Amino acid sequence: MADVTIVGAGPVGMLLAGELQRRGVDVRVLERRPAAGGGTRAIGVHAPVLAALEPSGVTDRLLGHAVRVRRGEARTDGRVLGSVRFDRLSTRFPFVATLPQSATEAVLAADAPEPLRGAHVRAVLPRGDTVVVRAGVGGRPVELESRIVVVAAGAGGRDLVYRPHAVPRREYADRYLMTDAPASGNADPEVAVVHLDRHGVLESFPLPGGYRRFVAWDDPGAADDPAARVVRLRDALTRRGEGDAAGGVEEATSFGVRRVLAPQLRNGRVFAIGDAAHEVSPIGGQGMNLGLLDAATLAPLLAQWITTGSAPDAELARWQARRLRSARRAATLAAMNTALGRPLRAADPLRRAGVRAMLAPPAAALFARAYAMGFDADA
Repeated sequence: MADVTIVGAGPVGMLLAGELQRRGVDVRVLERRPAAGGGTRAIGVHAPVLAALEPSGVTDRLLGHAVRVRRGEARTDGRVLGSVRFDRLSTRFPFVATLPQSATEAVLAADAPEPLRGAHVRAVLPRGDTVVVRAGVGGRPVELESRIVVVAAGAGGRDLVYRPHAVPRREYADRYLMTDAPASGNADPEVAVVHLDRHGVLESFPLPGGYRRFVAWDDPGAADDPAARVVRLRDALTRRGEGDAAGGVEEATSFGVRRVLAPQLRNGRVFAIGDAAHEVSPIGGQGMNLGLLDAATLAPLLAQWITTGSAPDAELARWQARRLRSARRAATLAAMNTALGRPLRAADPLRRAGVRAMLAPPAAALFARAYAMGFDADA
């Protein structure tokens, strides 16, 4: 019987597994995917996460693969409306580290046990002093016991922890197109750019190897076939003066936005962290970081529980309150970003004026801190 079973081998689950194993906890990781995935997903690691992972050496390894984004610019029709200066923040890591999620997973996996892959978890069942996980592995049903179970399997793992309809969920009409493509020759590798105009938002974030992540607002009613998505994303780039990058777009994924905030993260010996407990709009790039901070701050409390044999209930209650508060803050910021990035016609001049005001002193420092997760309760 393992001390802790973690459901999900994404960045959040692998970080928790590595932190627990480093503290001498016997950890089992179950993962549905047959292999570690690539794909264009979360890319930014913020200062509070880098600070939390520094003692274990993980931060140095992440930064060895990452680009350091020190500034963000808001632009419209080629003109700069204002800047977000991460490099002026009073923090040990005054930048956003960007790297593909597959690279983040690989770094975190180095400290964690090898996951049991192809494990389709069907149920998580508390039974006194243990928790039973029912799963299908290689077509066979299995039951695995452990003292504690943590579900870090994203939205797909939510039903393992919460009753149907117990978690408030809001679906937004907004849709976005996303790709990673070679940057144009004049793109600054330390500057993220957010284009805001009457067509909606286009975000451009530096990535290692001379690439950039592009995310553009998309018409929710548009055709969803792959070729049509590529054409629309190329058009969105070209309209913002990114013609060189548009030529490098070979595929475009489409995604929607929802907001999910669970009322609690713990039920006895069962925990939910990351997207299993809280989903926020990826416009703003804080969702993965919320989960990483969930894991980094939960690990020492679970290790204490396993070592002493007694649950640190007061500390866990404070942990839960901090993480729920942080998720609400991130969701509020994400909702604001989502609204700000929608197409506006007649009101576009008002939006430009508002963005200029937000990114001018003294408000600029406040917004830089917010976007760098400086208001997270565990920052």
